[in-house]
Amino acid sequence: MANDLLTSTTAMRVAPRRQFTRRLRNNLTTICLLSPALILVLTLFIYPLFYGLRLSFDPQTGGMFSNYSTFFSDARERATIGNTLRLALPATLFNLAVAIPLAYRMRRVARGRRLITGLFVIPMTLGTVLIAQGMLSFFAPRGWFNKTLELLQITDDPIRLVHNRTGVLISLTIAEFPVVFLILLGFVSGIDPNLERAAQMLGAGAWQRFRRIMLPLMVPGIATAFALSFVATFAVFPSAVMLGQPAGETRVIALAAWQAAYERFDYSAGSAIAIIMAAIEVAVLAIVLGGRSRLYRGPSSVGKG
Repeated sequence: MANDLLTSTTAMRVAPRRQFTRRLRNNLTTICLLSPALILVLTLFIYPLFYGLRLSFDPQTGGMFSNYSTFFSDARERATIGNTLRLALPATLFNLAVAIPLAYRMRRVARGRRLITGLFVIPMTLGTVLIAQGMLSFFAPRGWFNKTLELLQITDDPIRLVHNRTGVLISLTIAEFPVVFLILLGFVSGIDPNLERAAQMLGAGAWQRFRRIMLPLMVPGIATAFALSFVATFAVFPSAVMLGQPAGETRVIALAAWQAAYERFDYSAGSAIAIIMAAIEVAVLAIVLGGRSRLYRGPSSVGKG
């Protein structure tokens, strides 16, 4: 009896040690597996961010915040924020407005889905510079588009679709629509189709099923697609220069940062503009993600209200 009691007491003491050793081993394994990704994030994202932030507070002349005060006190520099938002937001919202019903329509396996998806992937492989160069050849005043309109006697005067805001918006739409569409297609394809079938059996029409079942469940995917598309379009640079008016309505904030750093060789001012740019992106993303958490409560909330 005494031996059994001693054995059980020893086992009770050893068990927590074994559990602690097991948890420590699992944690070390997890850290070892995550360490390459953590090193990559620290090297390529975290360190440049803090380095740029520190550099922005070390101006060539003036006080600690002189770069920021100079930017916001200069009307031309300050206008770059509005110019960029007037490009990024319409392009992102247009892509979402077209991609949501298209992804919903193609959520099931259908004839030609692979071909259509493959065609949408092509612009992703071209890059913004090649897309801009192609648009200059196609939409220029003497390009194929205007020549075709003249040949069909639709118009005598060329339609200006480049070297203005319209050209930049078209370029951003072409470049970012595939990303938005593929994200939404993958998300909506993962929604359980039985939910929609159940609503149909209860008498819900196609519009009711989309509005009250599918659209609320697509909110996380919509927010993700918006976030990725907005960040990419807000950082527009080649399209704004090649297809817009870089000295006027399409002088975006990325161009202002580039001019400060590489034309005036004021890297501190360029870093400050880049930090302002990042702060605006984070603010918009915070609003979008906060709205997502308010609108989406999981499948249990679908159909309520």
